[in-house]
Amino acid sequence: MSTATTATTAGAREHARAQGGTVVEAMPTVPASPGLTWEETIPGGGYASKRLARGTTLRLTDLYGDACVSVLLFNADEPWERLNVADTVKVLWQAYVGEGHLLLSDQGRVLASVTAGARDRSDTFCGTTTLRSNTSRYGDGSPHGPTPAGRELFTLAAAKHGLTRRDLPPSISFFQGLRVGDDGGFTWLGSAGAGAVVELRAEMPVTVLLANVPHPLDPRDDYTCSAVRVNAFEGHPTTPADALWSRSPEGERAFLNTADYLTARGIG
Repeated sequence: MSTATTATTAGAREHARAQGGTVVEAMPTVPASPGLTWEETIPGGGYASKRLARGTTLRLTDLYGDACVSVLLFNADEPWERLNVADTVKVLWQAYVGEGHLLLSDQGRVLASVTAGARDRSDTFCGTTTLRSNTSRYGDGSPHGPTPAGRELFTLAAAKHGLTRRDLPPSISFFQGLRVGDDGGFTWLGSAGAGAVVELRAEMPVTVLLANVPHPLDPRDDYTCSAVRVNAFEGHPTTPADALWSRSPEGERAFLNTADYLTARGIG
């Protein structure tokens, strides 16, 4: 390890070059497989973002069983259109998001569909952690500290796409679940387990933001969150020939809204 001071330009350069052999788990890799457009590992307390083409399948894999990935989606071309968790829940009459669920925007269009994932290990209620909540619980919630909050990481990810904190809506999280009791209280269900997979299919060009932090209701004293693997593959969006298109009247209307929008823009 270099002992060079970083007080001078030369010292800073020597120090930076000495880190060349350091293994960084979050480092994205250049996809080598045909059709693979994104490959990255996000450590606990990390984030990532990417603009994805329509039809792309985004696969998230909980490598060790303690991941909790919060997801935000934006229309890649008109980012004022974004994930609306309330509409995603109420329009489709289901608060527990899993395979077959549609992630809707505030314009009644389908940003993405869930093609794999367990309903009992997702959360549309609690959002992600905040600077205040993490500072109160762990002593720090800043994005570059030891226990970063999800909203702070989302702010960094958003900035890479010209978005600000004010552009961040409530998120959906995967791999950690909860249930709502008859009294309205939440029961944390814990992890889906090592190797659990969630897949989202982009139904229009989207910008996706990911933050991998402990669930807000995780009762453990320590900041506990393990790595998640991200892979994205070229693919095709849902069509009227797919059963998902007409699974429910509300879902079909959302797909029709999406098709109308994309066709008018020359994308459909």
